[in-house]
Amino acid sequence: MLVQTIMKNKTKQVKYQAVIAADECKGCERCVNACPKSVLQMGREFNFMGFPYAVYVGEGCIGCGACFYTCPEPGAITIVKVTGD
Repeated sequence: MLVQTIMKNKTKQVKYQAVIAADECKGCERCVNACPKSVLQMGREFNFMGFPYAVYVGEGCIGCGACFYTCPEPGAITIVKVTGD
């Protein structure tokens, strides 16, 4: 009985991360503006086309996909689950 109570109280921590394909990004900043947790920002480096590209800046991504859906470039942003036991 005690084991069942402990198992029920154990919460699963799920974390996500936005992965940006730098060479696909055109620097439009739509993903940065769409992110409700402000975990994306424009980087200071340039991709091979000469555009600054968005970068993921720390923890806090909730996996909502707002950045993915607002991005006009297919394949530029991927949301990945990084932990979850």
